[in-house]
Amino acid sequence: MTAPRLRGTEPPVVRTALENRDPLPGATGFAGAVDDRLVRDVLGRVPLFVDGASSTTRAEPAWAFEPTALEEPTLFPAGAAAAVDEPLPDPESHWVLPDPTPAAPDAALEGLADAIETAADAARRDDRDIAVAFSGGVDSALVAELLDAPLYVVGFPDSHDVEAARTAADAMGRDLTVVDLEPADLERAVPDVARATGRTNAMDIQIALPLFLVGERVAADGFDALAVGQGADELFGGYEKVVRLDHRVEAETVRGAVREGIRSLPAQLPRDVLTIRATGLEPVAPFLHDAVVAAALRLPDELLADEDERKRGFRRIAAEYLPAEVATRDKKAVQYGSLVARELDRLARQAGYKRRIDDHVTKYVAALCSDGPTERDSSSASS
Repeated sequence: MTAPRLRGTEPPVVRTALENRDPLPGATGFAGAVDDRLVRDVLGRVPLFVDGASSTTRAEPAWAFEPTALEEPTLFPAGAAAAVDEPLPDPESHWVLPDPTPAAPDAALEGLADAIETAADAARRDDRDIAVAFSGGVDSALVAELLDAPLYVVGFPDSHDVEAARTAADAMGRDLTVVDLEPADLERAVPDVARATGRTNAMDIQIALPLFLVGERVAADGFDALAVGQGADELFGGYEKVVRLDHRVEAETVRGAVREGIRSLPAQLPRDVLTIRATGLEPVAPFLHDAVVAAALRLPDELLADEDERKRGFRRIAAEYLPAEVATRDKKAVQYGSLVARELDRLARQAGYKRRIDDHVTKYVAALCSDGPTERDSSSASS
C-alpha cells in the first residue's frame, strides 16, 4: 500500500487553496506533498517535518509526517508552500491568517452556531468509532454532545478532572469511563510520548501524558478515533492573559490577544496530534474546522472575554446543548486538572532531581528516555 503524500484533505482542495491563496478552504487542516510542493495549513493542524540533514548526508526521506522518520526533524512552517529542496519558507508566507472586520454580535453568534454544526456534521460523516477525551469542562462537553460519543476521563483518583467529569456526566445524563492513573503509568509512558512527539521539555510532556494515557485506554476498548476540544481556548478567548493583557501578550486589545493565541496553535498542535496517533487513534478536533476558525475570527470583543466571563460567545452556543452548570464551567489545564504535573514532579524529586536543580522535571524526563547519566542532586544521588 502506497503511503499517503497528503493528510487532512484531498489534493484538489489544496490545489484550489494554493491558486486562490485561500487559508481556510473548508478543511480540518492539511499537510504533505501536492504535486511538486510541500504544504502545511495556516494553523498547522497536521504535523509536517523536513530533514535538516544535508541532502548529501541524510537518508531518505527528506520529509515525513512523524519526527521519528527523519535524522534531524524540523517542523515545516504553517501557512507555507515550497519545493522539497528549497530553504524553509517563513510561516504564513503563502497563506495568511485572516483578519476580518468583527461582525455584529447577533450575526457573529449565528455564524458561530452554524459553523459548529458544520464541523460536527463533518466529524460525524467520517466512518470512525469515536470516543471523547472528557474533562467535564464546556469544551469537551460540547464535543461529546455534538458527536454523541462515549466519554473517557483520565487522572489520578483525587484529581479535579475526574471529579468534574463525573459531575458533568451526571448533569448530562451520560455514562463515563474513568481511567485512574498511578505513578508507574507516568514512568512507563514518558519515553513513548517523548519518542512520538520529539519533545522532552517538562511542559510538553505534562500536557501530552494525559492524552496518551486516555488514548491507550480508548484504543484498547476498540475505538479508532479520539475527539478533543482543542482550540477552543485559543479561538474564543479562554485564557486569563487575554483579559489581563499582561506581559504574556503584545496586543493592546482582547481581540488582538486572542489572535496571538490562535497563532500559537502551529507550535502546540503537533504535540497533541502526534501523541494521539502514537496510541493508534486518529484525532478529531471539531473546533479546529475551517468553518469554526473563520467564524471565531469574526467575533467582536464583547463575545470573547472580560473580567467576568471568558469564551462568552462560545458559551452562549454551548448553552443551547448543555445544562447551564456545564456550559458556564471553567476548567483547569489538563496537566494540572489531572494531577499529572504534580505527580511527575513528585517522581522527579523521588529520583533525586530536586527543585533546586534548574528545570528538574525536564532532566528527569531525559533520564527516563536515556540509559546515560544525567545531572541529579548530588546529596540525594549519594545517599
